[in-house]
Amino acid sequence: MKKVEPKKSLSEQTYNIIKESITSGNLSDGESLPEEKLAKKLGVSRTPLRDALNRLAAEGLVVQKQGAPSEVAGFSKERSLEYMELRKLLEVYNIEKIIGSVTEDVINELEKNLEDQLLAIKQGTYNDFIDQDRQFHLLLASVNQNSELRKVIHRMNTGVNRAFILLSKTVVQSAEEAYDEHLEIFEVIKEKDIETAKVKMNVHLDNVKERFLRYGT
Repeated sequence: MKKVEPKKSLSEQTYNIIKESITSGNLSDGESLPEEKLAKKLGVSRTPLRDALNRLAAEGLVVQKQGAPSEVAGFSKERSLEYMELRKLLEVYNIEKIIGSVTEDVINELEKNLEDQLLAIKQGTYNDFIDQDRQFHLLLASVNQNSELRKVIHRMNTGVNRAFILLSKTVVQSAEEAYDEHLEIFEVIKEKDIETAKVKMNVHLDNVKERFLRYGT
């Protein structure tokens, strides 16, 4: 595991180092994360370490326990498939509701997001890619006027509900395919082609499931 560098946010660096160790498999599912030992290994105090662990717990990558060290989270195949089913129902419906309301500003945001996805793939920074992947879906949800639907889609794309994609180690193998599918969705959204956009989103989320079953189990 790396040590943090001076003159940078210790909490941010600590978070990034531990996250990378989890998603690369250097830290295994269920592995204990004792604060004293981990802080010494990273060369930081407990305060930035706790900040990092809290953030990772909010993302579903770490499980915090009362009176015991945090642990690296695992994932349940069955529960993960349930979340994917819900995402499919919500996000295909969302496309139908928002496509007529997508403004030029949203198109520009989506285009920039796709550029960032591609850059992350080229640089091999797959944690960045998964953040941009999530943001792509949240940008589409942000157009919806139904605040409750926006909240549910956000919840399905954040924290433990999406952590399985990282924990199942599927990102490296599937990032390029996911990017291509996002690009296809974007192109038909620009054309305001509702039916094709729904089909493309449906296919994309089916493929997310298929890749999870192919690579992650």
